[in-house]
Amino acid sequence: MDLTKIISLSLLFFCLLIPVKTTAAVTCTNAVCRRDGPIIRFPFRLKSHQAQSCGYNKGFDLTCHINGAVNRTTITLPFSGNFTVEEIDYAAQEILINDPNNCLPQRILELNLSTTPFSGVYVNKFTFFNCPTSEYLRFRPLNPITCLSSKNSTVFATASSRMVDYLSSTSCRLMKTVEVPVPWPFYEQIVTSDLSDNLWLTWKVPECRRCEIRGGKCGIKSNSSREIICYDVHKPAIPRRARYAIAIGAGIPGALIAFGLFCYVYSKINSCIKRRRLVPSPEINNAQAHYLHSSVIITGLDGPTIESYPKIVLGESKRLPKIDDATCSICLSDYEPKETLRTIPPCQHCFHADCIDEWLKLNGTCPVCRNSPEQISSPENFTNS
Repeated sequence: MDLTKIISLSLLFFCLLIPVKTTAAVTCTNAVCRRDGPIIRFPFRLKSHQAQSCGYNKGFDLTCHINGAVNRTTITLPFSGNFTVEEIDYAAQEILINDPNNCLPQRILELNLSTTPFSGVYVNKFTFFNCPTSEYLRFRPLNPITCLSSKNSTVFATASSRMVDYLSSTSCRLMKTVEVPVPWPFYEQIVTSDLSDNLWLTWKVPECRRCEIRGGKCGIKSNSSREIICYDVHKPAIPRRARYAIAIGAGIPGALIAFGLFCYVYSKINSCIKRRRLVPSPEINNAQAHYLHSSVIITGLDGPTIESYPKIVLGESKRLPKIDDATCSICLSDYEPKETLRTIPPCQHCFHADCIDEWLKLNGTCPVCRNSPEQISSPENFTNS
C-alpha cells in the first residue's frame, strides 16, 4: 500500500470520528418581561430585545409594558388594541390573552382577529343583554358582568339559546352577539358568564407542534432564508430496534403493573373525595344528621333532572341570589371566582356543581333545607324560581 492510500484512509478515519454538526437556526436566546412571565421565543419575539429573524413575522411581535407596578408581556392585535399575554403553550400552539384594564367583556365586543395569525381554539357565540337593575331579582341567578354594569343597568352574556329567547322576551335590550374564543367546546352549556376568563387563541403557521413534541425548537434556517427548521431535537441514546425490543419485552408487563397501581390509587382518592363531599354541613341539626345516617334508603335523582338545574360561573363579585351564601354546605369550602355552581329550585340554595351532582345522585333533597326539588322544564321556571 503506497503512502497516498495510507494518508487517504487516515483522513477518512479521522473524519468519521468528528461528530456531524446538526443544522442550526439563527441564534436567538429566550426572553421574558418578568421572572414569572411567559418565555418568549420563536415564532414570537420581544421587540427591541430580539432580532427580527428571531420571530416569524410582525404578527408575533411582543413588547413589555408597565401596568401599575407590574411589567406585563403585551401583544398588539390590529383593530383590537393591546392585550396582556398570560401564557404561551408552544407544543399546543396556544396563547392566552386578557385585558390589561380588567374588563375583558368590553374588549370582546370589539374583538377582530381577521388580520392576525390567530384564531380561537374553540369559538362560541355569546349574546350580550342590557337589563334594568331595578328588575335584577327577576333575572337571578344570572351572572352579571360587573365592569359593564352601572347603577341603572345590568349586563349579562349568555351562550344558551334558551336563555337568549327568554331575555329577548323581557325588558332587556339585546346589545350584540359575538364569537368568543373559549378553552373548550362546551361553553354553550353555561347559561351565563362574566367572560373574565382568558381568551384562548391558536395559530396554524408556522406549524411546530411535531418539533416541540420531539423536544426540539422551531426557528428560521438563516437570515437569508425564511425556511423553518427543527433543531436541538434530543435523539435517544438507544437505537430504534433496541427500543422496540425493550418495549415488547418489558414495556407491556410494566405498563400493566403501572396501570393496575394507578387504578388502585385512583379508587382510593376518588372514595376519599366522595366521602369529603358527602359530609353534612354543621348547619344541619341533629335530627337531620340522624336522618341522613339512618337505615332509610333515600332515592336519588336521575341525570336529566340534575342537569335541568341551572349552572352559573361565579364572577369576581361572587354575587349570588342569597347574600349570605358564600360557602358550599357539602364540602364546606368557600366559593371562589370562576368556579361553576349549581342552583337548586325553588329554594335557590347554591353548591359546587360537582358536589351537589354527587349528592343528588344519592339523596333527592336539598342538603340545607331538605326540600325535594323538581325538574325545570322552561326558562321562566329557571329565572323566576
